[in-house]
Amino acid sequence: MKSQKLGRGLDALLGEMDEAYENEGTSKDSVIEISLKSIKPNPFQPRKHFEENSLQELSDSIKNDGLLQPVVVKEDIDGYVLIAGERRLRASKLAKLKTIRAIISNSDDDMMRQFALIENIQRDELNSIELAHAYGELIKIHDLTQEELSVKINKSRTHITNTIRLLQLCQRTQKALIEKKITAGHAKVIVGLDEKQQNLLVNSIVGQKLSVREVESMIKGMKDTTSNNTLSVKKVTYDFNDLKSKLSSLGLSVKTSNKSLTIEFDDEEQIADFLSSIN
Repeated sequence: MKSQKLGRGLDALLGEMDEAYENEGTSKDSVIEISLKSIKPNPFQPRKHFEENSLQELSDSIKNDGLLQPVVVKEDIDGYVLIAGERRLRASKLAKLKTIRAIISNSDDDMMRQFALIENIQRDELNSIELAHAYGELIKIHDLTQEELSVKINKSRTHITNTIRLLQLCQRTQKALIEKKITAGHAKVIVGLDEKQQNLLVNSIVGQKLSVREVESMIKGMKDTTSNNTLSVKKVTYDFNDLKSKLSSLGLSVKTSNKSLTIEFDDEEQIADFLSSIN
């Protein structure tokens, strides 16, 4: 019952987001003009990486055509807090505008967090790592399975599973993915390897411009080598039986295993006799 209740809560939230999107383009009565300086960033914004070229393009568009979709904010003690529209806000500042069109919303902190997550997911504004964190947070907040989340946000379960698995990558590989030095396709085949192997492959991808198929071949070769080495080690055994019998006949205490032979002496005289017999 708990999951169903929280699941319906997400449905309601998605409905509110759709309504907000419609208001952005159609509801002129609820739109006001506010100072850019009065808006603080959303503390729950899941997006950390913004491409400069993309922001510049949006900034140029706003200069030429104006802001087509207002941002969404909530009133704060000394101004406003942004709920939705981080790129539009940044691009407007880049365009050196003084004010921006905005919709005032009554949202608590939990609602702000979820609005930011869903807006970025629905508008494809997150990189793969940010998206993985966003999926994980929605699953946790609403106590959903990956299958249930896939239905709610119209994404395939396979996509959600593969995206969340990217969080298993080491930090250096995640950074390379965020900076687009490697693709999501590269990252998906690297998941599961240890940090040393990941670093080797990332360096190879960047330095040699390897395709996903070429990386898959490299990984197969690495696994085959490891398997062969393991098999070789397992096959190395030694038969000490004859030597053990001869040493035992001399009155020595001898212990053996597959790879070792140990002789135990009673005293220094026995050691001297043994060394003398060898010489």
